[in-house]
Amino acid sequence: MTMMDDKQYLTFALGKGRLAKDTMALFEKIGITCEEMKDKDSRKLIFVNEELKLKFFLSKGPDVPTYVEYGAADIGVVGKDTILEEDRRVYEVLDLGYGKCRMCVCGPAKSKELLEHHEMIRVATKYPHIAKDYFYNKKHQTVDIIKLNGSVELGPLVGLADVIVDIVETGSTLRENGLEVLEEICPLSARMIVNQVSMKMESDRIKKIIHDLKQYL
Repeated sequence: MTMMDDKQYLTFALGKGRLAKDTMALFEKIGITCEEMKDKDSRKLIFVNEELKLKFFLSKGPDVPTYVEYGAADIGVVGKDTILEEDRRVYEVLDLGYGKCRMCVCGPAKSKELLEHHEMIRVATKYPHIAKDYFYNKKHQTVDIIKLNGSVELGPLVGLADVIVDIVETGSTLRENGLEVLEEICPLSARMIVNQVSMKMESDRIKKIIHDLKQYL
């Protein structure tokens, strides 16, 4: 029996959608592949590469850090926004460089002075954790944070909020609705995260993956 036979599987949790596609395309460049995932009609939830002893599953972005913290996945790939918002105990090991965008405070131009004068304002966002950290810890401004799940841009348009905290890619949706970026909170992109125990137990395999990705990137 070779060492290879009793080696554990390494499990990857990938955020569904474009992120997963981009990630698998990147992984293929360093020899990490999974043919099963290419079957568009598959109803499987977990995809396996027996030869390389790898497992992959797709989940909603916000769940990826949870799977990784609890060791259900050794490695996760998800947006920096999700890592910040979920605030799980994981190691962030690599910026994969795609899915680039920014987390920003946006609103109508007239709201700019409310931010400058530290007024008590209402902030609508899908990211209450990030918004709170920014306003309370960086700006030292007390605000009322309202969590929304959908089109946050509606907030200022219907008078629910003065400003929003949201992801901005091109800014075209903002412009179309008479809103603009008022302050930038931080740059975002896809990141690789690792379970803290896996990092010790599977150190060689994981470090090799990180090393290979770094070489390629």
